[in-house]
Amino acid sequence: MPAVVSDWSAAWNGTDPDQLGTLFTPDGTYTDQAIGVTFHGRQEIAGWKARTDSLIDNVHVTVHAAHRAGGHITVEGVYAGHIKGAPKPFAVPLATLLTTQGRRITSDQDFYSLNAVLAQSGLPADWSPPTS
Repeated sequence: MPAVVSDWSAAWNGTDPDQLGTLFTPDGTYTDQAIGVTFHGRQEIAGWKARTDSLIDNVHVTVHAAHRAGGHITVEGVYAGHIKGAPKPFAVPLATLLTTQGRRITSDQDFYSLNAVLAQSGLPADWSPPTS
């Protein structure tokens, strides 16, 4: 498994948001395709991890496979956690596309089913997180 993938999953499974941000180039981007948001730069990416941790208990990424072709890496795994206030935890398939430059990530695109997350969590399909 490429070291950057191990570092990426460790950052998601850890509790220090800056650990994720430092994996990226200064102008790196992180896109969560399921909810349609993109974060730019290390500070915003670390902020995304902090926001995720504030909304979801036990956020965890399990990597099943990673395939590298030059500076592009495809990651297959499971995204899991327990949305605070939801009746049940979730665990859904995840595909991530990483673009790298040296040992840093320039782009991360995460793909998973938001509908599956909400359904497994016991939340309605129109649920959205609190804004504060």
